[in-house]
Amino acid sequence: MPTTLRLEDYPLRSHDKLRYGDTDRQGHVNNAVFSTFLETGRVEMIYDGGISLADPGCSFVIARLELDFINELLWPGRIDIGSGVIGIGRSSLRLEQALFQGERLVAVGETVMVQVSDATRRSQAFSEPLVARVTPFRKDPRKSAGPG
Repeated sequence: MPTTLRLEDYPLRSHDKLRYGDTDRQGHVNNAVFSTFLETGRVEMIYDGGISLADPGCSFVIARLELDFINELLWPGRIDIGSGVIGIGRSSLRLEQALFQGERLVAVGETVMVQVSDATRRSQAFSEPLVARVTPFRKDPRKSAGPG
C-alpha cells in the first residue's frame, strides 16, 4: 500500500471533525468511525450541490467496501477525505478514498457503489448524462493506491 498518496491526488476533497466520542479505550479514533469518514466523502459526490448523482427513480447502494488502516488516528483534530472515481461499469462506480490527518495518510478505502432502481431494487444501467456527471470525479490512475 503506497504511503505517498496526497490529498491533492483526489479530485474531490472534503473534511470532517474528529469528536471525543469517536475515540476508543486506547485513545485512538475507533476503526468503525473510519467508514463514517469515507461516507462523508461519498455523499459529497453523490449529492453534489444537493442534487443526486443517480438517475431519476434510482439510488446508490454499497456492494463492497475495503478499508486498509495505515496509521493511527488521534483526537482532537480534523480528518481530510480525498475521493475519486477509479472505475465506471455498466451500473457501478468504483471509488478510491484516502483519509489524512494533516499530511499523514491514515487509511485508504475502495468502495463499489451500484445504482439500483427504487421500484425493482435491482441494478440499473447508467444513463449517458450520469456518466458525464461522474467524469469530473475521475482520479488519475497514475496517482492511485492500487492497480485502478
